[in-house]
Amino acid sequence: MTDSFQYRALFLSDIHLGTRGCQAEMLLDFLREYDAEYIYLVGDIFDGWRLRKGWYWPQSHNDVVQKILRKGRKGSKIIYVPGNHDEVMRNYLGTHFGGIDVKEKDIYTALSGEKFLIIHGDQFDMVVINAKWLAYLGDWAYETILKINTLVNRIKRLWGGQYWSLSRWAKHKVKSAVNFIGDYEAVLSSEAEKADVNGIICGHIHHPAMHDVNGIKYINTGDWVESCTAVIEHLDGTFELIEWSKVTRLRTEARSSKKMQLVAGGRQTKTV
Repeated sequence: MTDSFQYRALFLSDIHLGTRGCQAEMLLDFLREYDAEYIYLVGDIFDGWRLRKGWYWPQSHNDVVQKILRKGRKGSKIIYVPGNHDEVMRNYLGTHFGGIDVKEKDIYTALSGEKFLIIHGDQFDMVVINAKWLAYLGDWAYETILKINTLVNRIKRLWGGQYWSLSRWAKHKVKSAVNFIGDYEAVLSSEAEKADVNGIICGHIHHPAMHDVNGIKYINTGDWVESCTAVIEHLDGTFELIEWSKVTRLRTEARSSKKMQLVAGGRQTKTV
């Protein structure tokens, strides 16, 4: 069956449909180009926390859902591993609907024979487990940053600029955030070791990564709010972390460069 697909597997997480920060249009562009035999939705696909506070569901968010369901109808095996923001889906573990299997976690066997634990990751975030009120407070602060980020990107687009994430930039600059990311990676890699697998594929912290941690292959798919990233397994068994915002930026720059060359070429022709 793999031969009929461009890729063996596609891993997406933290889309946060139902929020204004969700980059649904960029995700739709990505999904138009990528098909896979296995599609893993690794949690926080929609944001139940935000939707409970106020309904926001534009057509582009509905289009994302329809696009994913359409891939299932065309033969992709879709596995949904819920996260904390879409935790309501944990009430349906073990069910199958619309071509989607809902599981608490899963073990994925790559073409190389290596086994990966698939889990969202909030189960190992002590803030979510032990102080949910603090998690909600953090969610409010995060939403505020995203609103500022939206305004910044609107201004940038007026001048032809590309998408930029304020919250992602802050994560790389604030020492405590960097330390948290390192601790999170170590804890989840330890969990993969306990499960006797070769690696782990997760989400939750909106920090895309693909590297070894203590001998375990740690892969975080990132998100579609800040990073606009996904992970794919190629038909030769190699894994790749795709930063779609970077891909679109490079394509825009290439088109601009080609247009400028054509204009310059036209001017030279006229002066000959």
